[in-house]
Amino acid sequence: MVDDYLESFAGLPVADYTGGDTGTDAADLPPADAVAWRIGAWDDRPFAELWAAFLDTVAADRVRAVVIGSWWGNGDYSDVRPVLDALIASADRLPALRGLFLADVTPEECELSWLRMDDVTPVLEAYPRLEEFVVRGCGSGGLAFRPVRHERLRVLRFESGGLPGEIVRAVGASELPRLEHLALWLGVEEYGGDATVADLAPVLSGARFPELTHLGLQDSEIQDEIATAVASAPVVAQLASLALSLGTLGDAGAEALLTGQPLTHLRALDLHHHYLSDVMMRRVCDALEPSGVEVDVSEQEEPDWDDGVDGEEEYRYVAVSE
Repeated sequence: MVDDYLESFAGLPVADYTGGDTGTDAADLPPADAVAWRIGAWDDRPFAELWAAFLDTVAADRVRAVVIGSWWGNGDYSDVRPVLDALIASADRLPALRGLFLADVTPEECELSWLRMDDVTPVLEAYPRLEEFVVRGCGSGGLAFRPVRHERLRVLRFESGGLPGEIVRAVGASELPRLEHLALWLGVEEYGGDATVADLAPVLSGARFPELTHLGLQDSEIQDEIATAVASAPVVAQLASLALSLGTLGDAGAEALLTGQPLTHLRALDLHHHYLSDVMMRRVCDALEPSGVEVDVSEQEEPDWDDGVDGEEEYRYVAVSE
């Protein structure tokens, strides 16, 4: 989730780089390829200065993973574009980079709905050997992505409280022949999450990403509609794990999953943070667990109720929005 800093990324423990000026002795630092380096501005030191010191202190040509934290330190929130430009300009110095996370920022630093991003496509294009790319940011705050071809990418994840349909369509139109893990936090319309089931059609068809084994369509306020579409989606047959968690999934969506195509070939079905009844939770587990599927139905939520024009209205909330 987004409440705490990452402890591991790309199969490596995360270590903060808090080094001194350019040329600082690196003797006390871990080996460059042994950790995922978290670079975040601290005190009043500009990110650009810290980034330059990092590249000149560690063995940059051996760095395998980088996690970008807050880039504004103790000062006022600043635009992310210079950070992305610095990453692009440094690509030739990071030939071993395989994992990149933008941005490991907690709510204490900036709420997700306020976390402005930019077009991240040029960053991915600058690193043709990248294998894992994770982006956190708000769709109503400038986050953008264009269709791209990338030969090496295996993991792509967008963590957002509102992921625009334009980004979902761009992902579906991308050529990612080695993609194995795709996770989209779709969020809510209030924060730019206007993606529809129709926008997901290229992904659900199974034709775009032949190597895909994990699909996460999560954190959505139309989670029942998505579950209904997934129930008959060709892509499911090739999956080992499926995540429809963090959203507003209710009994209608779960019923669609149970009456749709078989799910017993999955290793894991993640539905945590949901609005299923006790009876439906039991039905899902009884239907799949005997076949060896690990089913996560934790975090059963209760809807809120408000008086509406036609009587009481039910409100369900996604796990991550603001």
